[in-house]
Amino acid sequence: MSCITEEKLYEEYHDKVFGYIFNHTSNKEDAEDLTNDVFLKAFRSLERFDESRASVSTWIFTIMKNTLTDHFRRGHISEELNEDYVSSDDIEGSYLKKETLEEIARALKELPEEQRDIIILRYYDGLSLTEISEKLRISYGMIKIRHKKALAALEKLLSYGGKITEFSGKLKQ
Repeated sequence: MSCITEEKLYEEYHDKVFGYIFNHTSNKEDAEDLTNDVFLKAFRSLERFDESRASVSTWIFTIMKNTLTDHFRRGHISEELNEDYVSSDDIEGSYLKKETLEEIARALKELPEEQRDIIILRYYDGLSLTEISEKLRISYGMIKIRHKKALAALEKLLSYGGKITEFSGKLKQ
């Protein structure tokens, strides 16, 4: 049984929880809502908290992590996410610099239509992912996912050694 009060818990951990969540959502409103959810869950289970099993910080941060995970599982991907993040390998930078326009054009023809459209809108028309989302009437979160898949498919096609046609069937699953 814990002797920590709701007020003490809130005062000590609110800023840390909010900061962590804001860092992962990049959206103030989402961060405020999720922070409130964390503390509501903590307050409901405060009397069951056992200091012999975990420290207060471990307990509150576990609640925070689970709340944030649930948030993203439900598909609440904020429109404030950083569009520059694609992958740690920076697929677009390395391949668009290395390959000739002709090879890229050939590879684009092999992509499924939606993936090709996303790549063309992003890199040839210069639209942001938010603008592409609006133009194609697909949620921003889904556009980010499909953009990443399109880049990965393009990477595979360009690295397959020019035998794009043989490989394309495997991508259209």
